[in-house]
Formats: sequence, C-alpha cells, structure tokens
Amino acid sequence: MSGKRLKRQIIKKKLFTKNRLVILNEDTFEEIFSLKLTLMNVFVVATLGAIIIIFVTTFIIAFTPLREYIPGYSSSKLKKEATELALKSDSLSAALQKNEAYIASIRKVLTGDVDFAHISKDSIMAGNTDDLSKLNLSPSEAEQKLRDEVALEDKYNLFEQATPKVATVLFAPVKGHITEGYSAKNKHYAVDIALPKNTPIKAVANGTVIFADWTPTNGNVAILRHNDGLLSVYKHCESLTVEQGDAVRTGEVIGIAGSTGEQSTGIHLHFELWKEGYPIDPTQFIAFE
Repeated sequence: MSGKRLKRQIIKKKLFTKNRLVILNEDTFEEIFSLKLTLMNVFVVATLGAIIIIFVTTFIIAFTPLREYIPGYSSSKLKKEATELALKSDSLSAALQKNEAYIASIRKVLTGDVDFAHISKDSIMAGNTDDLSKLNLSPSEAEQKLRDEVALEDKYNLFEQATPKVATVLFAPVKGHITEGYSAKNKHYAVDIALPKNTPIKAVANGTVIFADWTPTNGNVAILRHNDGLLSVYKHCESLTVEQGDAVRTGEVIGIAGSTGEQSTGIHLHFELWKEGYPIDPTQFIAFE
C-alpha cells in the first residue's frame, strides 16, 4: 500500500510542480518572456482547446455554408438542382416520346405508309349482314303495353333532357361523286370526290389545324386534329384559307378544291380520316353524295 501511495504522491508532485517557461534572446540572453506552468495547467488548457476546436468545427460543418468547401461534402443547393434537373429530364423524355409518336402518325398521314396487318378490321370492313325477312320483329302484347307506358311518361316529362347518342358527328367536307373509294388492300386510305372548280372545302368537325402547307406529291394539304385522337386530311387543294395553329369550327371553309400535286388526276378532293395513327373508311361516318 505504501508503494502505491508513494507513486501517487510522485505523480501528484509532477503534475502540480511549478515550472518556468522562459524565452531568451539568443545573443544577449536577455529574458523576453516567462511563464509559470504546471503539467496540470498544460493538460487543462490543451483539453479545453481541443474541446473548443471540436465545437467550432462542428458548428461550421452543421450551420454555415463553409462546409461546401470541405472535400467530399456536397452542397445542398447542388442536391436540390440535381433533383430538379432529374425531374425535368424525366418530363422531357416523356414529352419527347409523345412528340415522336405524334410525328410518326403525321408521317403516316402524309406518306400513306401504314401496315395493313395492324389496321382495325372493324373500321374498314362492314359487319356480317343477316337476312332479317324471316324473323318476327313485331312486339308482343306485353312489350307493346310497356312501350305505350314509356311513351306516355316521356310525353309529359318536363325534366327530360335530350342527349346525343354519339360522341362525334362529322360534317361532309364536300358533296360530290366518289370516283375512287377507300381500299386498304390497294393502300388507298381515302375517298376521292370529283368536284367543280373552286368548290369550297369545309372542316368536318371542330378542331385545330396542325399542318397546312404545300407538298410536291399531294399539292396543298391541310390536316386537322379533332377530339378523341381523330385526324381529317384534305389533299390536292387549289389553295388553303387556314394556317397551322388556327382553330376551326364545323363547316368552316378551309380551302378551295383543285388539282395540285404530282398524284392529282383532276379537280377533286382526296379526303382521309385517321384514328390514333390508323386510317378508317370516311364513308362509314360521312355521306358525300
């Protein structure tokens, strides 16, 4: 026990023994500065200094912009900008894909390059016709009674509102004789209507002009975009009265019939209908004659 006590006394003596730190002039040995120190003082000062340095460094890293200059430490502003740029790039990629699909559909309209195997048969082929002459279509007594009751209610119903049975009604762009009809087999995705000179051509429905310009093959061409992904195309016009970006209404004159373009064989209108990138027979929706 006495040995341990002796060691503790020696350590205590070393820690608290006063020492003098003196700075002398090397040439004259003149005392410039002196300081009384103990090992305990040095230890306490060093510990406090280390704590202060750690605190200041932590404060700088956590609460000041100076942390951005530390190697490997990314800026919060750069992170925010990188996130915004990533979101914008995703949006631009989606918009680019939509534009590419849209341009591809317009290219099909202008060139007529479409894969017949992917065309909806329902839009270009008439349904099967059955002989209805042998069927008894007259209503039974109960059905006739129900019809009379419904008709009587409808007659005096003040709150009934008429609603259209179809989503889109198409107006005939012109009236005339069809010289060549729609034929997917022959890759003629349109109807050709013979017309007198200077016959006005009208829009089949409300829409926006997405193309109105001259092409060497089809002459003056106008393409209108309508609701539900429907496009109407008017080719070989003598002149156009609309420009790209114009909004047109049903029955509004958009051009004058003519015979322009290399493929034109006379004054007529080459009219096409396209639905979501595929052609459909216009005569199923419009009466030209």
